[in-house]
Amino acid sequence: MGDDVEVAEPPPGEVDTLWTVPNLVTLIRLLLLPVFVWVLFGVPSREAAAWMLGILGATDWVDGYLARRLGQTSEFGKVFDPTVDRLWFVVAIVAIVINDSIPVWFATAVLLREIVVGLAVVIATLAFGMERFDVTWLGKTATFLLMFSIPGFLMANSSAPFPAFWTVAAWGFGIPGLILSYYTAFAYIPKIRAGIRAGRRH
Repeated sequence: MGDDVEVAEPPPGEVDTLWTVPNLVTLIRLLLLPVFVWVLFGVPSREAAAWMLGILGATDWVDGYLARRLGQTSEFGKVFDPTVDRLWFVVAIVAIVINDSIPVWFATAVLLREIVVGLAVVIATLAFGMERFDVTWLGKTATFLLMFSIPGFLMANSSAPFPAFWTVAAWGFGIPGLILSYYTAFAYIPKIRAGIRAGRRH
């Protein structure tokens, strides 16, 4: 009698493959990252880089929408999409700081939160077996606000018309986004603890 081998099935509503339309969209966004850096420093054009960053921020929801619409949600995509988001976020801010187009204190505050939260999740997952949890709606809102604030600083320091408008818009999105991002960072602490406890039970 042969051995019966049970193959783990993906949870209901998920697909067990990397090759999905949403993951392709996320991959394209990742490949556009060096293009953004080239536009900012190689062309160079702060205005074009700002529009590129703003459009990518505005379409960040597309891959998640496609995953739900096409029934192509995957465990890989749930990790790949926020990882690419965070990479875009960090690289864009560092590049704009180098470009001298954003207040250093503001950029530092944003980066500090991203690095601390990112490291906490990685350590909790790898060292303590934390079960992964989805980003909260407030966390997504904070990222959304900051992703519009950052290109606003670029526009304010470019040759685009109405620099005062872009400055006001940058701070108008940036301050609420920064406050909300730190609020959600502290709100993740009990989620991380709960995830670690759940991971230890399995």
